[in-house]
Amino acid sequence: MSLKGVELQIAIPKTFDAGKMLDQAQQQNQVNQMNANEALKKEIERQQKIVNTSEEMDGINDEEGKQQQYEAEQRKKEQQKEAKKNTHHPFKGNFVDFSG
Repeated sequence: MSLKGVELQIAIPKTFDAGKMLDQAQQQNQVNQMNANEALKKEIERQQKIVNTSEEMDGINDEEGKQQQYEAEQRKKEQQKEAKKNTHHPFKGNFVDFSG
């Protein structure tokens, strides 16, 4: 399979063009990969920020919940004290015995 001079004049430039196209395709793939990596990094950072802010909010909610629970317990204790004061004993204080 020998090539003549005219055939070489056509084949060699096409080979260079094919090489350039292949190089451009490889560079484009590298650029796409770098962009995908950057997007992944940004997404990870965003998710970490979301987790951090939600943990902060949980801490705030926990403190508020503890405060509300404490206040509810205090109200319940006060209600129990009032209930004890207002309860009517079946024997005490119904009548006074002056006979004796």
